[in-house]
Amino acid sequence: MKLLGAMMQIKRPRFYSDSNNSVPSEKSPPVSIPADISGEMLDLDEDDDLEVFSKGTSLTDGNSLNPSTQTSPASMINQYKFQEEEEDADAKDLFVTVDNPESHVTAIETYITYRVVTKTTRSEFDSSEFEVRRRYQDFLWLRGRLEEAHPTLIIHPLPEKFVMKGMVERFNEDFIENRRRALHRFLNRIAEHPIFSSGDDFKIFLTAAPGELISHKKQGAGFLSRMGETVRAVAASVRGVRNRPDEFTEMLEYSEAFSQKISALHKVTQRISKEQREYLEELKECGPTLALWSSCEEALAEPLRCMADSLDRCCQETEEQLKHINDELIPDLHEYVLCTDTLKAVLRRRDNIQADLEAKAEALASKKTERESESKVLSLAWDSLVGRSPEEVKQHKLHKLNGQIKEIRDELEKLEDRQEWANNALRSDWTRWKKIMRTDLQSAFIDTADNNVKYYEKCLAIWESFLHSQRAEAEGNKNVDYS
Repeated sequence: MKLLGAMMQIKRPRFYSDSNNSVPSEKSPPVSIPADISGEMLDLDEDDDLEVFSKGTSLTDGNSLNPSTQTSPASMINQYKFQEEEEDADAKDLFVTVDNPESHVTAIETYITYRVVTKTTRSEFDSSEFEVRRRYQDFLWLRGRLEEAHPTLIIHPLPEKFVMKGMVERFNEDFIENRRRALHRFLNRIAEHPIFSSGDDFKIFLTAAPGELISHKKQGAGFLSRMGETVRAVAASVRGVRNRPDEFTEMLEYSEAFSQKISALHKVTQRISKEQREYLEELKECGPTLALWSSCEEALAEPLRCMADSLDRCCQETEEQLKHINDELIPDLHEYVLCTDTLKAVLRRRDNIQADLEAKAEALASKKTERESESKVLSLAWDSLVGRSPEEVKQHKLHKLNGQIKEIRDELEKLEDRQEWANNALRSDWTRWKKIMRTDLQSAFIDTADNNVKYYEKCLAIWESFLHSQRAEAEGNKNVDYS
């Protein structure tokens, strides 16, 4: 409510006056998740193939390490503290968890539901704990309702739909787990938002039984109403805005720049993951090769076995590092790649509201001009046809124009209030989103750096142990008396 109050503090001047120059320039029994049910027909959609940079792209490291550089996590990473203090967990009064995915197979479709557990101390809830099951379409409905009710507030994205392309992508546990994490994160974004979390749609999503949720979903705007909104939005985008405030122009420019940078970083990270996976596969082949070699090379048997063991241990550490990249860093970056589309959509909707306001202000000015430049020739012509006096015809038309002007003025006032709310909402939510974004990415980068330091320290320890053992053996062989 504090955010809503702040949104309504600024009052913009009216766009109109009495002068002419005032125009501004289904439920089924759950079954366990199969390892592979790719032969079934799925109603889900999958992301398109991910684009990565070519092999020719190079990344340079500005500084090389030296022995005096402190590299341990205790001395570097763990001592780092965020500039922004995190919110006190005790202040939260709404906790949402998405877990326990279940597969449902019917004669028509195969789909997954997720358990949504809610714990809260809020008085508007009938109980302190709720447990429901929801499928992806229900999450999609919730986001649509929030977007419809708050067009200029920033809603974090859902994971994309899944498109089955032949046998390339499979409906497997990795996909289900990745989606579960994304849905969990989405709901917690909503739960932490001061406006979204207090809405009826969110409450119903968290608490309603399946039948009640279906009934509530049918109460939304109909297809024709949504189509009308789409047509108006397209018309407004074509018409454009003439006097967008500088702060929203800056937001648009920031969104474009952020989109380019986060997309580039996302692609580079995917390329690193791909090359690391290829490296890991090749590394796995070295250990067995060395082990086989040791069986037929008696003089080198011990060094070869130690080498094979060191490579196997490095493989395990590399797998852990690759898992962190794929499970933690890439999803964080991908979420904000999707966020860029959300930002642009929010700014377009704000522009559409301003375009409607400018068009209505032009219509008001046009009617005022028509009222003041009433043509006597038209009145006389009309008088000759209907047998009424010119003054009577003129007064009738003026009365009609005054009614139209009053109706347009009322609509203009509503549009002004709507734009004022939309501007203040976006202004406040933009600041909030940037703070969350910076904290998220900062945390992701620090965790990645911490993980990389630990990875290289462990690999270094493995090879130092191997080197120490071989040197000790070599020294022992030198001291052997062969006489």
